[in-house]
Amino acid sequence: MTTLVIDGDIIAYKVAVRSEQPINWGNGLWTLHSYEHEIIEGVDGEIERLMEETGADEYITALSSTNNYRKTVASYYKANRKDTRKPMLLPFARDYIMDKQKGLIWEGVEADDVLGVLISRSDKYMSWSIDKDLMTIPGRHWMEGEEKVINQEDADHWFYMQTLMGDSTDNYKGCPKVGLKTAEKILAENSTWETVVAAFEKAGLSEEDALENARLARILRDGEYNNETGEVKLWLD
Repeated sequence: MTTLVIDGDIIAYKVAVRSEQPINWGNGLWTLHSYEHEIIEGVDGEIERLMEETGADEYITALSSTNNYRKTVASYYKANRKDTRKPMLLPFARDYIMDKQKGLIWEGVEADDVLGVLISRSDKYMSWSIDKDLMTIPGRHWMEGEEKVINQEDADHWFYMQTLMGDSTDNYKGCPKVGLKTAEKILAENSTWETVVAAFEKAGLSEEDALENARLARILRDGEYNNETGEVKLWLD
């Protein structure tokens, strides 16, 4: 029996953006309109499609908490998004998912973390997300139309890669001047935390800098989140 754990943030945002339509009223006046029924139909359709595509028996739709523990690690985390307009009916889409589409929010963490904890906990869970960061999680993933199983070694390797490269979307920089190819070269012989730290130190930074980036890059795994207390166990804490 397979339970598909869906990244509901992606579905809610995608459907809310798609529902917005511009109207030209003339004389230079434009407005946007969006219908709630289109959100409902869009969310239902996306989830139905995923269930048919994956053949899963059950599903959970994870959404991010309004609080984010990573902002206590570094206040600049995702600060680059604060002035970005969100689609009008995004809150409605989130509420609809919570009420009607098996929505799940864990206090203080993101939807990615819910996926990460569950699929690394048991192979009865399989994740769906278009976010490549999920490659840092061992377990079953539905990616690009097929199931992919990521083992512990490969998941750890991609986590170290992500720490080195940083993520401009999430507003953490990683190791200076390190992109995909350079990160692959650094980790080619020894894909270890010590190798990551050495790369940061070679760039004139410290182990503390490496640790901060790692904690921002880390998608939580089983044992790193307490469902009852909402407590997060930070990487290497």
